[in-house]
Amino acid sequence: MKILVTAKRVIDPYSKPSLTSDGRIDDDDLDFKMNPFCEIAVEEALRIAEGADDDVEVVAVAIGSDEATKEVRTALAMGAHRGILVEMDEEELDSDLVAKMLQKIVADEAPDLVIMGKQAVDGDSNQVAQLLAEYLGWPQATFAYKVALEGDTLTVQREVDGGVETVTMSLPAVVTTDLRLNEPRYASLPGIMKAKRKPLATLDPEDDLEIDLDLKVELVDLAKPAERQAGVKVPDVDTLIDKLANEAKAI
Repeated sequence: MKILVTAKRVIDPYSKPSLTSDGRIDDDDLDFKMNPFCEIAVEEALRIAEGADDDVEVVAVAIGSDEATKEVRTALAMGAHRGILVEMDEEELDSDLVAKMLQKIVADEAPDLVIMGKQAVDGDSNQVAQLLAEYLGWPQATFAYKVALEGDTLTVQREVDGGVETVTMSLPAVVTTDLRLNEPRYASLPGIMKAKRKPLATLDPEDDLEIDLDLKVELVDLAKPAERQAGVKVPDVDTLIDKLANEAKAI
């Protein structure tokens, strides 16, 4: 059995990004890490592998610049068996293009299961897994908080508005992970040392994947939110209602 899992590089949520004069994120002083939802996905893939009767290979995939090698190596240090990096400028990506690249990788790797974070904490699009499942024609289960594999049948409990939904599907399938699915392990020192010797293939999107890099979504500009204005005191309720309706446009 083979599990493909994503390891996306994102800005550390605790970093405070600033903008350049041309409206781009200035990443000179920012820290980066693996997307937290991808960490959960890697952990779940490793737990499935550890609990399986047969051998399970876990392959970690990232799409981004050469710096994203670090996130793939982190997944390898956690226990993944090998890694794949599709190297390109992350500013030239959108959700649809990422899904199409993963579709090509899935065609080459033929995994039984793809596990992804439900969303990335930078773009928060929550689109790639759904697009990938559609392109592959595979069943999918999103926002998983419990996953059980028995043979070729996968049972996923997923969080929905007002409760929990249980879905059962046959493999191959696509699953996205939610926060309460597990607690990702820390990479041990022996795991970090082993990760340096594990295979990591670097692919070119045009030469190796033979994919058209045209984007459906283009990032035009970024801007800081307006600064909060100081509050004011009003003499009576009528004035308050007037300000809410005509100035704040809240009612």
